Amino acid sequence: MTDIELKKENVKMHLKDLRQNLKKMQLEVTEELILPKPDDVKELMNKMDKLLKLIESK
Repeated sequence: MTDIELKKENVKMHLKDLRQNLKKMQLEVTEELILPKPDDVKELMNKMDKLLKLIESK
């Protein structure tokens, strides 16, 4: 597997994880009327930052 293919797979994995976490949060907010914990939001923000760094790295 080339370096580019490996990066693509890592990005896909991170995106799937982020999407799953966001879906869970959205369901909690809309169906259960529970706001996310600040730490959960910070964790997702950190994951998004890591993904951005991964995408921007060359």
